[in-house]
Amino acid sequence: MRILLLSPNTLIAPYPVYPLGLDYVAAALAAEHQVEIVDFHVVDRAALAALLQSFVPEVIGIACRNIDNTDATDSLFLLKEYRELVSWLRDCSSAVIVCGGSGFTIMPERILSFLGADFGIVGEGERFALLVDALAEGRNPAAAAGVLCAGAHMEPPLPWQGRMVRRLPSTGRQSNFYLRNGGMLNLQSKRGCSFSCLYCPYPRIEGHVHRLVDPDEVARVAVGLQEAGARYLFITDSAFNSDVEHSLAVAKAFQRHGLSIPWGAFFAPIALPSQYFEVMAAAGCRHVEFGTESLSASMLRAYRKPFRPPEVLEAHRQARSARLHVAHYFLLGGPGENAATVEESLDLIEQLKKTVFFFFIGIRIYPGTGLYEQALAEGVIDRETDLLHPFFYSPKHITLDAIEAQISQRAGQRRNWLVGSGGETASTVIQTLHQRGMIGPLWEYLAE
Repeated sequence: MRILLLSPNTLIAPYPVYPLGLDYVAAALAAEHQVEIVDFHVVDRAALAALLQSFVPEVIGIACRNIDNTDATDSLFLLKEYRELVSWLRDCSSAVIVCGGSGFTIMPERILSFLGADFGIVGEGERFALLVDALAEGRNPAAAAGVLCAGAHMEPPLPWQGRMVRRLPSTGRQSNFYLRNGGMLNLQSKRGCSFSCLYCPYPRIEGHVHRLVDPDEVARVAVGLQEAGARYLFITDSAFNSDVEHSLAVAKAFQRHGLSIPWGAFFAPIALPSQYFEVMAAAGCRHVEFGTESLSASMLRAYRKPFRPPEVLEAHRQARSARLHVAHYFLLGGPGENAATVEESLDLIEQLKKTVFFFFIGIRIYPGTGLYEQALAEGVIDRETDLLHPFFYSPKHITLDAIEAQISQRAGQRRNWLVGSGGETASTVIQTLHQRGMIGPLWEYLAE
C-alpha cells in the first residue's frame, strides 16, 4: 500500500523537535509498502497537495504529538489546526485517515471525534502497521489491539511488546532542517515510566514498566544519527536516569561505539551514585535538564515525586561538579500550593548557582492521572468537564496570576529565571544562535 505519514507540528519555541515517532512507525511497516514522510517544518500545503496527486496515498497517518503546549501563561490549542488539516485532506484525497501519537493516546475517543479521522492508534505507533496490514488483506482494522474506529470505545491496550526498531533519517530536506537549526536529532533508550507523578499522563501512554533497549543498540542508533549528520542528540526518555544502571550502561556504550557528538537528556534529581555525572560527562553529556517541579517538601509529596529538596540540591551539585550545563524545570500551582510553598521553593532556588530555571505555572489536567481524580474529588471538575481544551488546576489558596507575580518579583532582571519556555524573546535568541551555526539547546548562555 502507499502510505503517507504526516508530522503537522510546527512549534519552534524554543527550538524545533524532530518527529522521532514517525521513524518507528515507518520501520514497523512491512517492506512491500511504499512510505513517504512529510514534515510541516519543511513542506508547505502547496507541496503537500502536489504530493497527494503524484503519490496518491491509500492511507494517511497523522502524528498528534501534542494536544496543546501545557502552558497556562501562553496557552495554545493545537488540535484546531489538526482538524482543519483532516478536513482539507478529505477534499484532496480519498485515503483512509488515521491519527495517533502521544497526545492522541491521552484522550483517543474524544480526539478522534473532534478531528473526524477514520481510525486512531491508541498507544505506541508500531500498532499502525497492524492497521495497514489489515486494510491490505481486506480485514477489519478495528479488530487489532490498539486500533480505534470512529464512534467506538476501547480500553487502552497493553504496552507494545514487539521490537522497537527505528528507521534512521536519510539525508534530505527534513533532516537538513533540523541540522541547520541546532544540529539536533533525538534518541530513545527505553519506554515506560516507573514513577507515579500526580499529574503526568506518560504512564498512560507507554505504561508503568520500563522496557529497556539494549545499551549497545542505543549506541548503534546514536552513531547512525551522527553519521547522518547530527551534531547533537537529545534523549527523549521521560527521565533518562529513572533506571540508573541502564543509563550508566548506555553512557558507557556510547564510549565503546565511538560516539563523538555531545548530547543531553531529562533527568530526575534523585539520589545518585557519587560519580554518576562524571560518567555522563565522559560519554559526551553536556546538558542536564532536571524535572524538579518544586523545592517545597510538601509540594513534592503532593506531586508524588521520588525525591525531596536535599536530593535536588545534591544532584545539582554533582552535575555542576562534572562541569555540565544544568537547567531546572518547575511546575507550580498544584494541590496545596500557596504563597508560603512558592516562597519555600524560591528561597531554595537561590542556592542553585550557574543554572537556568524554567517556571511553568498551572498544571494541565489530563484524564487517567492522579490529578484528574483529585480535581474530581475537590469539585474543580466533574465527569462532564470537557478536557480536550486546555484546563488547568486551580489551587485553593493562591491564584496562578499571584504565583507568576511572586516569581517575577523575586526574579527581578535576572535573565536565567524564565516563565514557561522563555517566550518569543528567548526563542528568537536561540534561533539566531542556531542560524550562526551553534548547536544544542543553548539555554546555558542564560545561566547565572
